[in-house]
Amino acid sequence: MTLSTEHPPAGRFPTRRFFGRFFGRFSGCLSGRRLLGGAMLGAVAGFALLGPLHGADPLRQNLSATLLPPGGAHPLGTNHLGRDMLARLAAGARLSFGLALLAALAAAAAGTLLGLLAALRGGWTERLLLGLADAVQALPALLLVVLVTAFAPGAFLPLYLGVALALWVEFFRISRNTAAGVLARPQVEAARLLGFGTAHILRRHLWPEVAPLVATLFAFAAGTAVTTVAALAFIGVGARPPVPEWGSMMTELLPYYAEAPLALLLPALLIFITVLGLHLLAGRERA
Repeated sequence: MTLSTEHPPAGRFPTRRFFGRFFGRFSGCLSGRRLLGGAMLGAVAGFALLGPLHGADPLRQNLSATLLPPGGAHPLGTNHLGRDMLARLAAGARLSFGLALLAALAAAAAGTLLGLLAALRGGWTERLLLGLADAVQALPALLLVVLVTAFAPGAFLPLYLGVALALWVEFFRISRNTAAGVLARPQVEAARLLGFGTAHILRRHLWPEVAPLVATLFAFAAGTAVTTVAALAFIGVGARPPVPEWGSMMTELLPYYAEAPLALLLPALLIFITVLGLHLLAGRERA
């Protein structure tokens, strides 16, 4: 019986094939939907970064200029305390979007590493991690975040940890299931028989298959994190006024929807644009 397998050049990483497989999936799916999603996210990021150039303090009150319509020194108007809405929305974009991305990144890193570990080690390690994932998933995600943030209401670290804790399970399951399927392939068995180590199998066989799925899931997870952070602030267990966060801004302005409907609509519109942009950017991969 002849065993055909690959023989990579000694001391040389097959970069062309690795990056070709990794980026080829994205370049092949760079559709109008993804371009639109990227443009929407770029607009939100640009607004967040360029907002401080307006020069207004998002926390400064001016009770003589409350609920002003857009115009003049306040291009997007003011809230019920006379705070500039443009400055607050830009600061809220940096906080809400930044916190959501960090939480999704932490969840992606932890979940992917644990998923690969479970697939590679198997045995009691896999059973333990699967049991942990089942225990976390038994609780509704929003309830889990509320329980974590209850230890320090209004603080950002528990909020960040709670959102990441609620999101890591999906990354774990996707990476573990994908890696388990790849490890059962004849190519991987042949590589092991030839003496290639775990590091070679990981970078040559596992990562090119797992990475596109993790990237797609990351976009969806970031969108979920944005809505979760806003929802927690809206019900009073996340960021609290006067912190400029989209959800807390909606809570503040809800009693004034009749006098200043645009002020209430703007943070909701930014949440919608951000989440829609992330979902469009994610595309329709197998994840």
